[in-house]
Amino acid sequence: MTEDTTNVGQIALIVVLALVLLFVVIALFRAVRIVPQTVAIIVERLGRYSRTLDAGLHLLIPFVDRVRAGVDLREQVVSFPPQPVITSDNLVVSIDTVIYFQVTDPKSAVYEIANYITGIEQLTVTTLRNVIGSMDLEQTLTSRDQINGQLRGVLDEATGKWGIRVNRVELKAIDPPASVQGSMEQQMRAERDRRAAILTAEGVKQSAILTAEGEKQSAILRAEGEAQSAILRAEGEARAILQVFDAVHRGDADPKLLAYQYLQTLPKIAAYPSNKMWFLPSELTGALGQMTKGFGGFGGPEDSGSGRPAGTSPLAGDDLPPVALTDPAEALAEAKRESAAATADATSAGNLSGRPFDPAAELGQRPGGAAVPPRGADVPPPPAPSGHEPEQGGTLA
Repeated sequence: MTEDTTNVGQIALIVVLALVLLFVVIALFRAVRIVPQTVAIIVERLGRYSRTLDAGLHLLIPFVDRVRAGVDLREQVVSFPPQPVITSDNLVVSIDTVIYFQVTDPKSAVYEIANYITGIEQLTVTTLRNVIGSMDLEQTLTSRDQINGQLRGVLDEATGKWGIRVNRVELKAIDPPASVQGSMEQQMRAERDRRAAILTAEGVKQSAILTAEGEKQSAILRAEGEAQSAILRAEGEARAILQVFDAVHRGDADPKLLAYQYLQTLPKIAAYPSNKMWFLPSELTGALGQMTKGFGGFGGPEDSGSGRPAGTSPLAGDDLPPVALTDPAEALAEAKRESAAATADATSAGNLSGRPFDPAAELGQRPGGAAVPPRGADVPPPPAPSGHEPEQGGTLA
């Protein structure tokens, strides 16, 4: 009986010791708290706010102090689902927003609002409807910066008492209805077509202006060229007439020469196919007399009334310079020099062509028109120079 009582007492003591040890372990576990960086922990003592634990190692009173919540102090990004918003021109657009915020006061974020994420979302929706409701669709699509600024101002002011600072508000997407999108695409296409038509018209206009300007300058230059050509042609014809007139008077043509020229001209007049008949004056001598009178009185001494000696020109010495013709001897010598130079060039070309020397080719290159003897025949020596130049008018080989 005594042994049984002793065993029961020992078992009870072991159980009590085990419970005490378990209590001590749990108390130590609840008393020691390690807080990570950028996290704040709200501690309540007997149901009331006690303090805020920052990063590091902290000791709590077991079963007296209790951790209420842990708050992330980093900047957070929350994307809200698209919200239907009505514009001032009664169009429903779907707007998707993104909020960038940061908790600055963990105590206010825990005790001033039950769920600050939901509060920010609902506040964003209501503020967005107020801002968009005062704008039409065109202003909504082109005034994102203005909308973002207004939303940030309202949200930052409203969430300040919650211990939250709103850093940025962005409109991620603004989607008008499908029918409106089709109309907008048609309007954009029409606007681009209008701009393309304007640019095409401007290009055609500039092209026409440049073409007209080019044609104008071309016509002006062509007219100037034609005018200068006409002036030079007239000056040349006048010069030719003066030279012919001077040559006729210097030659002192007599009636016999004029009659001979007249007889040579008559067959040329009748030679044209369009002339079916031609007239020969009955008094040829009288016609020649009229012609000689036209040339200054060559019909005889009785017709000479100008007081100018025969063989002189009525033109003044300054009006027409004397005719300077090349001396026939000099012209013939120049032609012979050119022929000799051409012969030397041909001979040099034959020697440089790589073919063997051929006397026949040499004879063919000499002036005089000598026939080329056949290959293998005796080649006679070239004729000796005659010592005199050919007469003027001879053929130069």
